Amino acid sequence: MTKSAETPRPAPLAGRRVLDLSRVLAGPWCTMILGDLGAEVVKVENPRGGDDTRGWGPPFAAGEAAYYLCANRNKKSLALDFSEPEGQAILRSLAADADILVENYKAGGLGKYGLDYASLAKVNPRLVYCSVTGYGHASPLAARPGYDYVIQAEGGLMSVTGPADGAPHKVGVAVADLFTGMAAAQACLAGLIAADRDGRGQHIDMALYDSQLAMLANVGSAYLVSGKEPARYGNGHATVLPYDLFDAADGQIVVAVGNDRQFRVFAEVLMKRPDLAADARFATNAVRVENRDALLSELRREIAGRPADYWIAGMRENGIPCGEVRSVGEALTAPETEARDMVRRVPHPAAGEISLVGSPLKFGATPVVEPRAPPLLGQHSDEILAGAGYNDNAIAALRADGIVGAARS
Repeated sequence: MTKSAETPRPAPLAGRRVLDLSRVLAGPWCTMILGDLGAEVVKVENPRGGDDTRGWGPPFAAGEAAYYLCANRNKKSLALDFSEPEGQAILRSLAADADILVENYKAGGLGKYGLDYASLAKVNPRLVYCSVTGYGHASPLAARPGYDYVIQAEGGLMSVTGPADGAPHKVGVAVADLFTGMAAAQACLAGLIAADRDGRGQHIDMALYDSQLAMLANVGSAYLVSGKEPARYGNGHATVLPYDLFDAADGQIVVAVGNDRQFRVFAEVLMKRPDLAADARFATNAVRVENRDALLSELRREIAGRPADYWIAGMRENGIPCGEVRSVGEALTAPETEARDMVRRVPHPAAGEISLVGSPLKFGATPVVEPRAPPLLGQHSDEILAGAGYNDNAIAALRADGIVGAARS
């Protein structure tokens, strides 16, 4: 948490309520961000199993999959069957007092329950209602389900990921889902500001496909400018050189030379090769890119001749971006990770304690909330229903009818 002399104020979304009808990753990632920012997030789950990712393991912590744990901190779980009229009535009651609702059912899928935006806007005109789908409601592919792997393929990302002479690769984490979750959180916050301004909510139509296209960034822009399909460069960069993975004598390093001055220093001071710095083929980044193979051949031979520590120490001393290739474990246990408070140990109702990756949002005066463990299925059902006006007898009757699930203990 960022240190500040100012007394911390409440988290930015303190006092706001979010209904989370989403599952798996994109929607839950969005609502987790809102929960970190202080909103009360009510995760509405099917009593028969809950979020699919609860079972996506191993590994598990006391029966809870690590996959589920990564995207559901700072939430409360309500195990509710809203396929039945009684469950629908409960959700409408909760929506009447909610600020934001996030769902990722197939386009139009909640309409048959009377839980679509048009229906709930009649109950709560201020409601910000965010739908997350694969291709968007206004798409010829609106009925098609959205899967991160497919979106990475169809959205162009795989075509530029992987070795230059090999097959297209997906990214090692579900980035299309995560892009969409982050963008959806931004959209929800903007919708909330608009609702505060004029008292009217709105429907937000978020698509994994759109988010993936937007995140093509410079690669997408390069195609639009040139009309040429971008190539794959493995760990290299299409338009910056040298910017790649190299084998040193005893390990691998990444070098990210960002400008011509850095290249001159790299060649003259570290490689002891002033001839490379003076070579007209390598004088500027643009010509280095044109002569990629010739330069990389020289660099790989030189870098392989000295240990990684020599290169890392020398580049850091001379202000040249570089880094060692770490494993996930090495990254999560690095001193800078600890200094930034990015791994947190928190109590868990079944496992005793678990470790979670923390929020990257660091506020000086309105810090994110202290992380709470992702909830057990139905853990907060009684609390949420009581807050909505249901007494013990009514809750017991809902549980007996299977509308509300028993909390996992």
